[in-house]
Amino acid sequence: MDLAHAAVQARLLATERVNIRLFGYGAKGMALSMVETAIAMTDAHISAADIHRIVELAKSILSHPVELLPGVREAVSKVAAERPVVLITKGDLFHQERKIDESGHGDLFHRIEVVSEKDERDNARLLREFAVEPRQFAMVGNSVKSDVVPVLALGGYAVHVPYRLTSALERAEVDALHPRFAAVASLADLPTALARFEQAPLP
Repeated sequence: MDLAHAAVQARLLATERVNIRLFGYGAKGMALSMVETAIAMTDAHISAADIHRIVELAKSILSHPVELLPGVREAVSKVAAERPVVLITKGDLFHQERKIDESGHGDLFHRIEVVSEKDERDNARLLREFAVEPRQFAMVGNSVKSDVVPVLALGGYAVHVPYRLTSALERAEVDALHPRFAAVASLADLPTALARFEQAPLP
């Protein structure tokens, strides 16, 4: 089964959309969806060896070294010197904790939260726990669906840092002219974007 084939990708994506509610996000859930898709597309004729290849692929993803974007520590350090910074990420807890530990940047964050979903409800819950109003909060991330749309809906600010690879599960649309939204080319531009938010009155 060719994972690069459009029909295979479409079938896998459809399976993942259904299974997200059971498996959550991450390589482990993706691997289970790949096995299910392979079984369905081969009429249950897939070999044990091919299933083993899928498992090995998932292991390679889970053990892949953390690759930080240029300027991450400098940008986060600059923001953290002036404001409390919280890392909010979603996915498999064990995998996310390992990535945070390997990044060597855990010390920059006031608090670290691993959640099952970054939607309006979960963001609202976290803001209540932080005792922070939405107008005092800005989310920064590469996913419009998870990092931008829910926070804007709550009345907060969002900064999108595009990345060349984005899961189809994370694609969404946003009004580029929204007054509480900014898109930056790199994290080096983050402090400037946050400063602009602070200088502008909340619409």
